[in-house]
Amino acid sequence: MSKPLRIGLVSISDRASSGVYEDKGLPSLREWLHATISTPIELVERLIPDEQGLIESTLVALVDTEACGLVLTTGGTGPAPRDVTPEATLAVADRIMPGFGEQMRQISLQFVPTAILSRQTGVIRGQALILNLPGQPKAIKETLEGLRDGEGKVVVPGIFAAVPYCLDLIGAAYIETHEERVKAFRPKK
Repeated sequence: MSKPLRIGLVSISDRASSGVYEDKGLPSLREWLHATISTPIELVERLIPDEQGLIESTLVALVDTEACGLVLTTGGTGPAPRDVTPEATLAVADRIMPGFGEQMRQISLQFVPTAILSRQTGVIRGQALILNLPGQPKAIKETLEGLRDGEGKVVVPGIFAAVPYCLDLIGAAYIETHEERVKAFRPKK
């Protein structure tokens, strides 16, 4: 049996990290991942403030020290001065994967015109994929799963459909999904 995929979850919020309000990003990601991934996973969680240096060092530690093959961040992707998650992510990247951010904005535009203000991105560091997700639990679920019609058929694919194959290509742990949630796409050999 292969090793479980270690997934780093990082919620980035000044107020949640200081206890002003309860963080909703980490519980949302945790629940979604356990309901979606059918192979074993291990989660490594961090709740940190919007400080670029701290975000960078957290991402580096999750990939280089904790051996996470996938890191999902939530929060800090808007245009406000303290929203520095994309800058921190790009600073630690080996390669940029712009399609992930493009698709997240495409999905979110179906709900709010302000989705164009979002600066989510995806990058590769070593053998890990790092994705910046939106900050709200509803938007996290929508961007990961995609949009469905009234009969439950996917009409706009979510970004997670491409994640398992991306992990294969970069040499991270192999994962499978519960297809009723997200059907992982892998080209036929």
